[in-house]
Amino acid sequence: MTDDSTEPTRRTAATRTTTSTRRTVLTGVAGVLATAGLAGAQETTTEGGETTEGGETTAGGQTTTESGESDETTTERGETLRFQVRIVNVSEPNALNPEEGEPGPVILSPGAYAVHSPNVELFAPGESASAGLESLAEDGDPSGLGGELEGVEGVLASGAFAEPVAGGEAGPIGPGAAYGFEVEAAPGDRLSFATMFVPSNDLFFAPGPSGIELFRDGDPVAGDVTRRVGLWDAGTEQNEEPGAGENQAPRQSGPDTGPAEDAPVRRIEEVEDGYEYPSVSESIQVLVVPQGGFGGGETEGETTASEGTTAEDETTN
Repeated sequence: MTDDSTEPTRRTAATRTTTSTRRTVLTGVAGVLATAGLAGAQETTTEGGETTEGGETTAGGQTTTESGESDETTTERGETLRFQVRIVNVSEPNALNPEEGEPGPVILSPGAYAVHSPNVELFAPGESASAGLESLAEDGDPSGLGGELEGVEGVLASGAFAEPVAGGEAGPIGPGAAYGFEVEAAPGDRLSFATMFVPSNDLFFAPGPSGIELFRDGDPVAGDVTRRVGLWDAGTEQNEEPGAGENQAPRQSGPDTGPAEDAPVRRIEEVEDGYEYPSVSESIQVLVVPQGGFGGGETEGETTASEGTTAEDETTN
């Protein structure tokens, strides 16, 4: 919640800058995927013919559509490829067990996404959230951040989504549901998104501020990229017990309700509020599939393990 008398001026995507890069703020997305579709997306095949479950891979070579035509388009920044993105709510029905209140699942809100260059950032840890990010993190409303994206240099494509993949009314989704969208990207491009952790005051799921690489060494990334996603606190409203606070949607009396908090955007692990939160992998799964399906290549998990990179590190890249 914003308190104009005490909070510092909040920057927008168009005005956030550093000495060498221009930063951008985006908003939320969440998703629904049928069980069969999810299982199929998790299975990948390496160049050696071995099948792996889950994990991120790089798909070597050019992909084609079912008709046999290449699905690559040449732009000023190189050949682009279409990717399908699925953001799945994988929480259990009783994922949250507040001391005061009924057990319940994690809910994900509608949101937005963007494909952007490496110098554009989703948000800046340690700095105040923009007004658009605040609206998404507190009320699940992505419209403000969508407006902040318009005309920002380095944002190559952006959009919003609210309808579940399997059909139904637009809005927040629960366990087993998923949002889906398609993007076009070229080597060097990154994907960013955010979605509200609805049973909270101002938490959201998102990759690290610089987004998720969609190509590695020129090959498209394919598979489960959840390890690159974190749970973040926008720092705009005081936290209450997840799933029980009276100022949390949908229990709050109206949008922008609750005691304001003058804190920067931080990973939830850095917030000492005394509450317990489910892990990212127990709440959300993010899949990217290049047009034509999965290709061969080394799994990303094997690569980063050899380099000593942890899942926690991935969310800050």
